[in-house]
Amino acid sequence: MSTLKLYVDRMSQPSRAIIIFCKVNGIEFEEVRIDLAKGQHRLSQFKDINPMGKVPAIAYGRFRLSESHAILSYLACANPTVPDHWYPTDLSMRARINSVLDWHHNNLRRGAASYVLNSTLAPVLGLSLNPKEAARSEKVLTMSLSKIESFWLDGKGKFLVGSFQPSIADLSLVCELMQLQIVDDKDRERILGQYIKVSQWIEDVKKATNPYFDEVSAILYKVKMKLQKTKAKL
Repeated sequence: MSTLKLYVDRMSQPSRAIIIFCKVNGIEFEEVRIDLAKGQHRLSQFKDINPMGKVPAIAYGRFRLSESHAILSYLACANPTVPDHWYPTDLSMRARINSVLDWHHNNLRRGAASYVLNSTLAPVLGLSLNPKEAARSEKVLTMSLSKIESFWLDGKGKFLVGSFQPSIADLSLVCELMQLQIVDDKDRERILGQYIKVSQWIEDVKKATNPYFDEVSAILYKVKMKLQKTKAKL
């Protein structure tokens, strides 16, 4: 019987979402680390798995799949023991979750990932910081947070699109926002502090997926400490 292989780097927001999802739902897997900082995603061995050269990707026997949202929806559908709330069979609810996921990449992810990279993370990847791009990305990020606060969390439930239990969209978006743990505390508070619903929602998703959420996210705090030590030496 084939083993599900996850090709991931825990520094990757969507990689963490998939690992957490599997752990929470008791899906057995082998974690294959693709170290982005060392450029392992560009090696031919990995491109045999994902020709796009990006993580995450999965392999299950001869089946290959990339793109985190596609992977999450596949895993939710392919494993009958996964509770329905993660990716509901009700088509109207599923469509609403898909709408969040489609929105995510060109809004929240575009803002958050670029802000973290250009304000803080770039040196880890051998790149230079870009304050101007960080400022532009912060505007996209804050607009996205405002939309989550006023629209996606505008419902009776405490999760996205008014749900009372988390979906794959909640996990994907919160893992995105967790990347902000790397940046300076005052900057993170300046950006997130005004969004009360968003802050509570992050805590609710953590609570619903712990202890695995904290376990998989621990790498962020290690990288933050490393960056702080490097900065102190300058």
